[in-house]
Amino acid sequence: MGNSILNIGVSGLLTAQNQLLTTSHNISNADTPGFNRQKVILSTNLPQSSGSGFIGQGVQSTTVERVYSQFLVSQSLQVQTQSQSLDTYYTATKQLDDMFAEATSGLSPTLQNLFSAIQDVATNPSVIPSRQSMLSNAEALVARLHSMDEQFTQIREGINTQIKSAVTQINTIAEQISEINKQIIWAEGAAGGQSANDMLDQRDALITQLNGLINTDTIIQSDGSMNVYVGNGQALVIGGQVLQLQAGESIENPEDLTVNLLNGSSVIRLPEGQITGGILGGILAFRSETLGEAQNSIGRIAMVLAQTFNDQHQLGMDLNGDMGEEFFNVASPKIISVTTNNPLSSITADISDFSALTTSDYEFSYDGTNYTLLRLSDNESVSSALAPLTLDGVTVTPVTMSANERFIIQPTINGAKDIEVLIKDTAKIAAAAPNRTDAAATNVGTGKISAGTVSPLPLDANLQQPLTITFQSPYNGYYDVTGTGTGLPATNQLYTPGADISFNGFTFQISGNPAGGDVFTVTPNDSGVGDNRNILALGVLQTTNTLDNGTASYQSSYGQLVSLIGNRTRELDVTSRAQANLYDQTVKSIQSVSGVNLDEEAANLLRFQQTYQAASKIIEMSNTLFDSVLRFS
Repeated sequence: MGNSILNIGVSGLLTAQNQLLTTSHNISNADTPGFNRQKVILSTNLPQSSGSGFIGQGVQSTTVERVYSQFLVSQSLQVQTQSQSLDTYYTATKQLDDMFAEATSGLSPTLQNLFSAIQDVATNPSVIPSRQSMLSNAEALVARLHSMDEQFTQIREGINTQIKSAVTQINTIAEQISEINKQIIWAEGAAGGQSANDMLDQRDALITQLNGLINTDTIIQSDGSMNVYVGNGQALVIGGQVLQLQAGESIENPEDLTVNLLNGSSVIRLPEGQITGGILGGILAFRSETLGEAQNSIGRIAMVLAQTFNDQHQLGMDLNGDMGEEFFNVASPKIISVTTNNPLSSITADISDFSALTTSDYEFSYDGTNYTLLRLSDNESVSSALAPLTLDGVTVTPVTMSANERFIIQPTINGAKDIEVLIKDTAKIAAAAPNRTDAAATNVGTGKISAGTVSPLPLDANLQQPLTITFQSPYNGYYDVTGTGTGLPATNQLYTPGADISFNGFTFQISGNPAGGDVFTVTPNDSGVGDNRNILALGVLQTTNTLDNGTASYQSSYGQLVSLIGNRTRELDVTSRAQANLYDQTVKSIQSVSGVNLDEEAANLLRFQQTYQAASKIIEMSNTLFDSVLRFS
């Protein structure tokens, strides 16, 4: 009996000792990040059968387990990676919002200054200082556009740096997970399958770090190791083996880095759309959804401004009596040949309608039968067996192209980068109209002729050839036109008051009631230094809807972009804060289950101490009984 009592006492003593050790371990790691509270699981020893029934044989420590909720941890990882992604997206978008929202450094002030200077030239068309102010403000506008494009470039370079840094951290963490997998397999195998709790905590902490960089999926294997997957299910860690991520040039745009997976000698490209969550997911989403659109929007405004300004400027006449030249340089679409293409393959891309330009990029492909021009923002496309193809004012023509080849077209991305002021001489500002109209002093009717306008480009070669309009006498409602040009001379023209009369690319109207023999003339605007008709037309461009198929002006289009970025920034601010709060709540839920409560552990210390002391008394009693038996035997 004494021996059985001794064994029971020893079993109680040992289990109490294990409980004291575990409680001490919990207290020591109360502030250790990622530590999960542990507890000793007890079970009774097999009882001894006797005639009086089964007699208990004490207690044993079955295992030490983590107080761990897989459900809460999985929920925490999902919330965490989304929170990190939103926060990264918000931080990046805030940079754009700060750039656009600044009243003194945005595009609107420089646009307004340019058109104010144009109005000054309209008031003083022959005054050189006014003309110089117009050129200076045009240069200031170009400088502002260049500055904004440079900021886009810096942000894009910053994204590449972040991608490299994230990939390096992911590879380092993956190596650590692989190593701890090996240690867990060895430790649990040596311990007969008992859980290596502290190692499991370390591995979970590494998974949390990895999950903050990229959305991660994990699967626990039967040997205790953990497989880790990223992207669309690409394996990163398999037991003790680890694959490497690589930051490589995008095949669609070498200026952008993307993420690849190295598997031996092969390189697996991870599509950007499948890299979600974490810093990588947030920064890639910002680049594809916001940065590209913003840069394209500014480029589109610059290109449409330059082209429409050029079109009107070339309809006027400068101080030298020459027709106007191009005022701004207009950027050309950027064409990127996908790296898998034959290096000799090429296409051309031109803008056939600037008002129809969007902020999207495009893909031009050939399947061996049909050519396809795809708008990447919403996957709308046009296809044909014949080329060229036109979509949204972008016309693409294959020069040399084989089946299954692709090209990326970015029509407006270089708009702000490449715009320049081409005119440096103030005398070359075409403020005047090329022709003037007049009524003969001998006219007796009440007919009046308008100042007239020049037809859009291209200019008619006979634009400045003199025209004479003579109403037939006696007056019969018809007139004759004499001069040089297509369709001239023109006789027996029916007079309709106020109707357009167009010859040689020049349109005017005659109104009122002319008399028979009345004469009206159109002549070159010689010495028209005081004429401001063309500069007034240039000024009207400020409020003319020249973008989005004639629904937006330069400044309203910029205002829409500023509003878009501002709204997106506020939305991300709200959602990222909400997600961060949700993550904090989830962490608190985990802590309530798995965290160390020092008050509870202190109470446990006292309880287990008493258990230890009681077990010691049992052993002491057993010894006393044994001595009594020996004394009387």
